[in-house]
Amino acid sequence: MPHITMEYMIMIPVLILQIFLFPLAANLLMNVWVDSRRALALQDAASHLGSTMQQLYFSLNHESMSTGTATYSPGLPPFIENIHYVGTAVLKTVSNTTNNSTGILKLTLTLASTRTKVTTSVILGPNVRWQPSTFTSNSTHACVSAEKNANRTITLRFGE
Repeated sequence: MPHITMEYMIMIPVLILQIFLFPLAANLLMNVWVDSRRALALQDAASHLGSTMQQLYFSLNHESMSTGTATYSPGLPPFIENIHYVGTAVLKTVSNTTNNSTGILKLTLTLASTRTKVTTSVILGPNVRWQPSTFTSNSTHACVSAEKNANRTITLRFGE
């Protein structure tokens, strides 16, 4: 009989530990999976937005295009898992060895009320300017705007 009592003394704490350990481990794994899924969807939106800005720049940069403004709605979803996202950008100028400069637009999207943040970079030409602005995904005016000036510079911004 003493063997049965010892088995109970060993197994009962292990069973109680499993009652708490398995749901905790499952919750932790689900949180990692949800964060990864959100980050992937946000990275896809950032890549699409960056590509849209690059296409607008290259379209207006062509010699056949006169001065003017082009506005494009990128067609991104307003929410990722019922959470809107906000985008900002910073333009950096990089000089290379042939004395030409290149504008690199670093685009950052942040999922509101979470810690999920992604960045993407867009390579543009030397005649690009960035007007500080914010992209809000659930706004009715969520778009990208590019303006070609008389001095052949192209000013990019979010919204209108």
